[in-house]
Formats: sequence, C-alpha cells, structure tokens
Amino acid sequence: MRYLICLFTSVLLFTFQVNSYEFVLEKLPSINKLGDFKASDLCQVTENTKLYIQEVTSDKFAVHPGTVFNNKISIQNVEQTLAFICTTYREDVRAKRQSRLHDIAFVKENFNFFRWLPDTQTAQLIANKSTNEVKSRLLNSIPKDKIFLTKYYTKLLDASTVKTTKYNQALYALPTDEVGLSLEQAENQKQQLIRYRYTRQDIMAGALSTNTAVKPLIWLSEEALHDVLLQGTGVVNVGGKVRYFNVHRNNGIAYDYALGKREQARYWYFIEVPSIMGYGQKQEDKIALKSQVTFAGNVKQLGLGKLFMVSYDRNNENISRIGVLADQGGAFDDNLFQLDMLVDSYKGWSDYHQANKHLPDYAKAWLILLK
Repeated sequence: MRYLICLFTSVLLFTFQVNSYEFVLEKLPSINKLGDFKASDLCQVTENTKLYIQEVTSDKFAVHPGTVFNNKISIQNVEQTLAFICTTYREDVRAKRQSRLHDIAFVKENFNFFRWLPDTQTAQLIANKSTNEVKSRLLNSIPKDKIFLTKYYTKLLDASTVKTTKYNQALYALPTDEVGLSLEQAENQKQQLIRYRYTRQDIMAGALSTNTAVKPLIWLSEEALHDVLLQGTGVVNVGGKVRYFNVHRNNGIAYDYALGKREQARYWYFIEVPSIMGYGQKQEDKIALKSQVTFAGNVKQLGLGKLFMVSYDRNNENISRIGVLADQGGAFDDNLFQLDMLVDSYKGWSDYHQANKHLPDYAKAWLILLK
C-alpha cells in the first residue's frame, strides 16, 4: 500500500493548468493555525463521501478524479485521502489525544498542497452580465491568488400543514407521473411530464394549485419558498416538530448566475429526508452532511470528494480549515473560482450574518491529497 501511495505522489509534483486557473504545488504552504472545524465531523462527511464514490461508480458526472487535472491523479488517490482522515481521527480517539488533523506539522508531513489560483476571467464575464450590483462587485474583486469563498446555510423555517394567509406557497413533492422513473427515463419523456412544464413564477402564481398529481408537502411563506429553493435544504418547524426537506428534481431550467433569487425560473420539487443531505444522483444515495466541514462546488469538473484547505484572517489571526467537496449547485456550472461552505442553520440573514461576519469573501485555497 505504501508503494502505491508513493507512485501516486510521484505523479503529483506538477502544476495543473487550464485556461486562466491553476492548481500549483506548494511545498511549504502558509498554515498558522488549523481550526474552525471538528475532526469528528470531518471524518463523518469524508466517510459518507467515500462510500458514495465506492458504491455509485455509475455516476460519471461526479465520480471521477477531476476532469481539470488532466488524468494526473486517480480515483484511488482521492479515496485514500478521504480514508486517511478517518483513520487518523480514530487512532487519535483510541489514543485519547488531541486530533492530529489540527496539528500543522502532521498535516504538512502527510499531504501535498496544490494552491488554487481561480478563474477570474470567467468570474468577470459573469459579473458584467449580472443585474445584481453586489454580486458584480464581489465577482470583479476576486484576487488572483484567492478563491471566492461564499457561505451557505440550511434555512430554519416555520411552516404549516395546510394553506393559510401567511403560509400560502406549497413546497411540492415530485409529481406522481414521474414516480418510478429514473433521471434518464424522465429526461426521455420530458415532453409528457408535469415537472418540465412550468417556471418558478408559473408555480408560485398557482399553476399547480388544482393539479391532483402534485402533492404539497408543507406550506411556506413566499419569502421562505424563495430561500429554500436557493439553499436547497429546509430545516422546518411544522407544528412544533422539526422536519427536513431536500431538493429532489428540478424543472430542467438552468440556474442563471446573473439573476437574483426571485428572478430565477428554475424550480425544485422536494422530498422529505432524515437529515441535511448533500450531493447524490439518486435521492436514496445522497450524502449526509455536517456544517463547517462541507464545501459545495463544481463537482462536474473537480470531482466529488476532493479535500480542500482554505485560509483566512479572523480577528488578526490566520486560520486554516479543512473540508470536503460533498455538495453542488447550479451556480457552479463552469465555475472554477468559488467554493461554498456549509456553515449552519439559521432563521434568516441577520442570524446568519451575526454568526459569520468574521468570515471573509475571499480565501487562499489548496487542493490537498495524501502523499
């Protein structure tokens, strides 16, 4: 096994470069303090992600070593990197010592670090098309040596089991005309299926209100529906009980990065789930997530399960943290300038901002792979 790892290491000592972005090997990455994450949670998400990679090999969209890396790394190297996280964590628990995943010397000794220099050209092209001034400013301001580090959260919502004046927007389940169909089968029959017929605006205006083939799971306020469609997951208080809802399948309309959330035509149908879930081609295979150790990003090009370290200044102290690419979203199509970090669950913007105002918009980032 050690021989195989050495072989992998030997092919990793180079720069990945395509167009205006790069992943550049840094032998001495700047790490001052490893923090802001729990080793136990990182282990859990890496293990869940590794299991998906090993069991859902048919998912060619996500289960690959990364199309941007020019076949210079293997899926086995990705799996070994993920496995090493839990091996280390569990050895430390058994030895009753502090996790070595927070030990700078240990991390530097065991991983190769590839500095991510972002695709600012694409970011600026999107910024020039955007109608959102804040988004345009943030995209135009991405430094050449830092990625755009956004934060996402699961929405803490209140809802009703019946329609009311306040809770007047349905969170719809997948229409019954699609039950039992795979994604491929549904795509081949899209002209006949309800899911593909309507935009978000159509549905919110009542296009499905009398259609018995579409079941409301719960009822939300209009603002809450926009939020959960954007975030992808709702942590919902329904009559005093906490329930979880996750995106299932959408109406086939692409997310438009240049538009605000209310202008998006993409609409998601939801499903009730046991916890916060991330990437998965099928609902039953989705990866269970933990906050602070999960990144959403460009799974299609980077490949599921990549381990990233990001560094930033917080209260005059430089912090580095590790997380795994285990989620995605429409905003990441052709996007090699951004990671989105799952932070926690909040009622709204003010709660989120108060808890995360110390986190920056941009951060140094490295792809890390086991030596």
